[in-house]
Amino acid sequence: MISAYYFGAISLILIGLYAVLTKRNLLKILVGLSIMETGVNLLLISVGYVSGRTAPILTEGATPQTTVDPIPQALVLTAIVIGVATMALALTVAINLYEKYKTLDIEKIRGLRG
Repeated sequence: MISAYYFGAISLILIGLYAVLTKRNLLKILVGLSIMETGVNLLLISVGYVSGRTAPILTEGATPQTTVDPIPQALVLTAIVIGVATMALALTVAINLYEKYKTLDIEKIRGLRG
């Protein structure tokens, strides 16, 4: 079962990388970055997953042997918050570029410097 999570995470990372490297539209590149981020988050959660263990919530009978490590979960939650803020900033930059150059094609924007 774990290998399916790893396969899904690697697939998402590669799909996002393909979009970033091959697309010319800035919004498509940002979507590719978002897909890559989701793949990395899934990979981090998959690394911290242990079959048969429960969430790390303090209850009676909860021991380190019966719960999963909470650090990967905390790291992914932090990464999600940072990713949302970064994506909001990138979309703001994209909107400003569109207002200035009337295009989101990165090749045209490079040629229109000034």
